[in-house]
Amino acid sequence: MEISEVVELQRKYFKTGKTKDIKFRLETLKKLKTNILAMDSEICEALKVDLGKSAMESYMSEIGMVISELNHTIKHLKKWSKRKRVKTPIAQISASSFVTYEPYGVVLIIAPWNYPFLLSIDPLIGAISAGNTVVLKPSKEAPNVGLVIKKLVDKTFAESHAYVVQGSTGANRVILEEKYDYVFFTGGQKVGKIVAEKCGANLTPVSLELGGKSPCIVDKNVDLDLVCRRIAFGKFLNCGQTCIAPDYCLVNEDIKDEFLDKLAQNIAIMYGEKPLENDDYGKIINKTQFDALVKYLSDGEIVCGGAFNKETLRIEPTVLKDISREDSVMQEEIFGPILPVLTYKTKEDILGVVESYDKPLALYVFTRNKKFSNWVLSSISFGGGCINDTIMHIANPNLCFGGVGGSGMGKYHGKYSFETFSNQRPIVNKHNYIDLSVRYQPYSKGKEKFVRTFMK
Repeated sequence: MEISEVVELQRKYFKTGKTKDIKFRLETLKKLKTNILAMDSEICEALKVDLGKSAMESYMSEIGMVISELNHTIKHLKKWSKRKRVKTPIAQISASSFVTYEPYGVVLIIAPWNYPFLLSIDPLIGAISAGNTVVLKPSKEAPNVGLVIKKLVDKTFAESHAYVVQGSTGANRVILEEKYDYVFFTGGQKVGKIVAEKCGANLTPVSLELGGKSPCIVDKNVDLDLVCRRIAFGKFLNCGQTCIAPDYCLVNEDIKDEFLDKLAQNIAIMYGEKPLENDDYGKIINKTQFDALVKYLSDGEIVCGGAFNKETLRIEPTVLKDISREDSVMQEEIFGPILPVLTYKTKEDILGVVESYDKPLALYVFTRNKKFSNWVLSSISFGGGCINDTIMHIANPNLCFGGVGGSGMGKYHGKYSFETFSNQRPIVNKHNYIDLSVRYQPYSKGKEKFVRTFMK
């Protein structure tokens, strides 16, 4: 089916009002959950082929996250969808005010390859819960996951409700030629700008979930074993192919050597002495990405790791020291298992590094000093993050997720997904038993005095 036919089919279906029914939405979400659980092994296998993910990592960072999002949404959807009463100012006497939520209509979701299941289905849940129809475009770089997603969506939805467009070179540009009621994009800044431009031409609202160089700031008064374990987990999960992975570390100069030793030790404990032979360690998505990452290994000095295998597209978890901002590894988001470590002496040093890049999608700070963490939060703009941990903010469905500035626009997850994919309509319900004549012409000094008194 041509994409134009799909959009027209979904627009007609949306106009029937079927998707606006809360009971129907809940039944659909429950069906989606049932089908995901039934296809658990298929999803895991596809993730293994495309990204080398273990079953544990696939469930923990993709399938389980989706199930958690579904459970949270199913539990709260009725409450979220109710009209919300708000206060009415005294100047509008004899009126009540409330906000209602209506679906936009036909939604386009463009998903990335790094978490191909999670980042396709999570926004799908939000769009469906809000009552929209969905055109979903998984990444062509994870073709096996894309096939499983299509099977899942075809099993759960009618084509008029949700439809998967298989990836191909240039497919995004073709898809974006159609007019949608909302567009949700996750990916890189380069393509994100194209999406934003296309949406701007049609005045289509859009969410852009991008990335950036997310810093990890380490104070000197910390438990280094715990800190390094949590940094290693967040950085090398999915071989570093995580948009909110720590992109680089900024470590207090006084603890640099001990930090590097502890980090190397914890990496060895987690991934073994030969990570390239570890069945639970994934791979780089494709040769192009692999070749780009290998070039970074010549920057600075390798503390640990550095080995790679071209045949399996694997690169060891690698830590680099003696790095400057001029090095190639510091020019753009790394998106791989390579962690540069820089040092700082003062707070000004931290700001000098972090603020030399676009506002990051995530930021992490490790400290026992509350004043220091509060200073970081108040001084640096970023999408979201953690104090004394990495990436775990994404696992709380009660928290919104999204970027700011160069790292994106718009928030989602849980209630925020429902609100993102809903048009919030403010309504004033005016009663008829009182009608103050003061607002009507002809005006007078007395009327003006009355208005000024009420609106001070």
